[in-house]
Amino acid sequence: MTRNSLAITGESRLSQELLELSREAGLDAVLISDLAELAPVTPVVIETSASGVEKKKSILQRLDLALPAPAVIITSCLGFATTLMASWTAKPERIVGFATFYPFKDRKVIELTAGIRTAESAIRSAEQLFKSIGKETLRVKDTPGLTFPRILSLIINEAARSLEEGVATAEEIDVAMRLGVNYPQGPLRWADQIGLDEVLAVLEGLQRETGDDRYRPAPLLKKLVIAGFLGETRGKGFYSYNEGQVKP
Repeated sequence: MTRNSLAITGESRLSQELLELSREAGLDAVLISDLAELAPVTPVVIETSASGVEKKKSILQRLDLALPAPAVIITSCLGFATTLMASWTAKPERIVGFATFYPFKDRKVIELTAGIRTAESAIRSAEQLFKSIGKETLRVKDTPGLTFPRILSLIINEAARSLEEGVATAEEIDVAMRLGVNYPQGPLRWADQIGLDEVLAVLEGLQRETGDDRYRPAPLLKKLVIAGFLGETRGKGFYSYNEGQVKP
């Protein structure tokens, strides 16, 4: 493989969005489905998975081994603090965390975070990359989910609890939140668009990090993820998606 200015790994819709925006900005970007295809001279890699600990650790360790010391790895920290993820690698100084939700094109600001051992040069490289594709950046404290995904996941979790407890239907909850607080869409429909597995990753990461029960995932959310009902991409989440129709 020839040199690329950016490699993107992951199977989510976020990965595809990043690829399209990067190419539109004139970057020589490539989407990698198999880490064996990664060019060893690639200077920046964005890793987008919201996997469990063992898979996430394996991905980061393989990237760390495949890339030379100057390369920067920007990894999704939806479920883990960046300091923790960096500790799994031999070169923690090059690990930068970022967190966002689909659709990436709608996000004007991308949150970044540094682990305790992250080099200033690495986080500056991440800032420059996102600015080159038209995004502002914001440095925040190193926690799972950072700010926007964390707050939205908590709202979605409470909506899921309300649905499970019979407080209101999915449609009623979404209408109340969309019209009552002027959200762009209701939290349950929004969760289906994001992917329920990513929302669950944030909540589990925060509960694991803090031990605080307010982050405990709603049983219904966990059951839907276990069943493989992750939202729009799987045809069912809090709503069903058949032949272009959305039904509660």
